[in-house]
Amino acid sequence: MSNRNETKKKGEVMINEKYIRFDWAVKRMLRDKANFGVLEGLITVLLGEKITIEEILESEGNQETGDDKYNRVDIKAKDSKGSIIIVEVQLTTELYYMERILYGVAKAITEHISLGQRYSNVKKVYSINILYFDIGKGDDYLYHGTNSFKGVHTGDTLQINVKENDVIKMKAPEEFFPEYYIIRVNEFNKVATTPIEEWLDYLKNGRIKDDTTTPGLAEAREKLLYMQMNRADQLAYERHLDALAVQTDAFDAARIEGRVEGLEIGRLEGRAEGRAEGRAEGRAEERLSIAKKLKANGFPIDVIIKNFNLSQEEASQL
Repeated sequence: MSNRNETKKKGEVMINEKYIRFDWAVKRMLRDKANFGVLEGLITVLLGEKITIEEILESEGNQETGDDKYNRVDIKAKDSKGSIIIVEVQLTTELYYMERILYGVAKAITEHISLGQRYSNVKKVYSINILYFDIGKGDDYLYHGTNSFKGVHTGDTLQINVKENDVIKMKAPEEFFPEYYIIRVNEFNKVATTPIEEWLDYLKNGRIKDDTTTPGLAEAREKLLYMQMNRADQLAYERHLDALAVQTDAFDAARIEGRVEGLEIGRLEGRAEGRAEGRAEGRAEERLSIAKKLKANGFPIDVIIKNFNLSQEEASQL
């Protein structure tokens, strides 16, 4: 097998024969302290300041399971001022993605403060979400969200009294509320010239410049080579790519089937009510069709029921 950046297509998944996909690496390789530099680099580029990882946190989200694409990675790190922060990296799936982001942040907060501890021990959380699917409208490949409070009548931004080192200071809520980053990998279509663009070029196309100075990517060039994995890991990685291809095909086929059936029902009725009913029924059929295809391709039934919010009757039809 060549060590060049050659690719071949399996379903909708591109297999890069030089650098392995980041979604695999973040779950299997980048938890090793020797490889922290890769994740540190991505977080540093996004946050715009030097981030140093202290440890990968033990949490529910970090547990390895047979269906670990639904997991997240929680990281305890220090920012450039030495403050402890929690960084949550999710390679989010398409099902209920915004709710999943919110749930992940809530878990990251509650899992890392003990019962009875003072709320001053709650750490700032950064939620980094890397998406390989279309989430809707929007022209950018990188979105950043914070929590702020604006006066309804005055338009001013609320400032909060906080106590630090026995001194009362004023802070904006976004300084301690979670921040969210959504990286839309498939929307990146530029020549990489900036650090974040170089990261997107790797995430989407598996390319890393030979002379890169972007934080994390020089480490990735050394750590994420397919050829350096043992054969067992290579086989597991290839199975992962096959599973992604199957999942993508299942989603695409179910969408087409659901839309066509819904529109056909609406056309047959020939009335506005019929069209609305057809669309609604089409969406319901699409939802159930996706669930059936995922079950047929080995996805755990409890995960399917939870993520599709299936009723007992719908679950019995799978």
